[in-house]
Amino acid sequence: MSHYNLILVILGVAILAVAWLPSLLKKFPLSYPILFVGLGMLVFWLPLGLPNPDPNEHSTFTMHLTEICVTVALTGTGLKIDRKFSLWRWRAPLQLVMVLMGITIAVFAVVAWKLGGLVPASALLLAATLAPTDPVLAGDVQVGNPGEGREDNVRFALTGEAGLNDGLAFPFVHLALVVLAASSLHLGQELLHWAWMDVLYRTGMGVLAGWLAGLALSFLIFDLPRRVRINPEAYGFVALAVTLTAYGVTELLHGYGFLAVFVAAVTLRSHERSHEYHTEMHEFTDQLERLLIVVILILFGGAIVRGLLAPLTWTGAALGLFLLLILRPMGGILTLGRSRVTWPERLVISFFGIRGIGSFFYLAFALHEAQFADGRQLWAITGFTVLTSIILHGTLATPVMDWLDRRHGRPTAGELEEQQQAAPEHPRN
Repeated sequence: MSHYNLILVILGVAILAVAWLPSLLKKFPLSYPILFVGLGMLVFWLPLGLPNPDPNEHSTFTMHLTEICVTVALTGTGLKIDRKFSLWRWRAPLQLVMVLMGITIAVFAVVAWKLGGLVPASALLLAATLAPTDPVLAGDVQVGNPGEGREDNVRFALTGEAGLNDGLAFPFVHLALVVLAASSLHLGQELLHWAWMDVLYRTGMGVLAGWLAGLALSFLIFDLPRRVRINPEAYGFVALAVTLTAYGVTELLHGYGFLAVFVAAVTLRSHERSHEYHTEMHEFTDQLERLLIVVILILFGGAIVRGLLAPLTWTGAALGLFLLLILRPMGGILTLGRSRVTWPERLVISFFGIRGIGSFFYLAFALHEAQFADGRQLWAITGFTVLTSIILHGTLATPVMDWLDRRHGRPTAGELEEQQQAAPEHPRN
């Protein structure tokens, strides 16, 4: 019981901090995830008798906790994108997902295999785990709230990429499981099954189920008679319904739930775009997402001080730095070479390939499904890469985005917040 009460105190202080810190740190080159990882390291370092938050020992809990966090984040991400979907309008994030992510997985898997010393299945799993950018920890470089207007090329490209690639990286996680389990005699047959099932069917079902879920919820909100329409005070629960319904139904149909959740949110956002319910739903998902982030980052910090990075070698650390500092930036610049974004925008998009909670989920899922001999090493490399991304990108996000805003004559995030606070509030109808 003492441990239970202690955990409640830690969570209470952390939740209070997450409500207070973002506005305090708005003008400083520091993001609140860095502080919560540090808080987790401090709390679990002290002799308080807290249990070991090792993701290897608690793989099922880790998988489901990160799964919920990513699904909630994807709903919020889809709801705040103002730009209507079309292949032309969304060409930048589609290039990053369809071209850059594939190149990243292929190159990184080969490097991890040939130079990193990992077996092919583990190298491919690590590549699939670390290739997608994260919708959870990338809030500082994403678009603003629904209807806010902060949807420049950089923020839109990074937001759209984070929303799409969390579903489209899943086929490569399944491919790693196929490579691990299949014998050389049956590898061709297994690869054929992977192509039509894990690539075509699961991806198609994710898009279809997400689109239908978005249409159905739009009908419930807008097209029903007013006397049976959803109460405006319940719009936050509608956001949660989008998340759980789209994800659960799609997974039951063996599709990719992450992709379905994002597609459902984007579809829902396309209806009555100026309606206040978009803001209501986004605010609800944002608060729920922050609560889950607090828990995960504290546990991540605790896992670090309890030995998560102990199996890390210099080669493993070099793999993480290679991905963050060389492969992602160079790949992004080349992928966006013929796009209409300016060179400064291209550099920023290419640099901010933030890794985070999604990577934890993919690795926990794969290690829950199959036994990889070097699982602890994979966790060490992934943990190091995510920690480096949190510190590096979290420190540079505010000054880089402020520099980009000033270059284009736009108010910075801090200036915009000051303007909103100075403006008189208008009561809602």
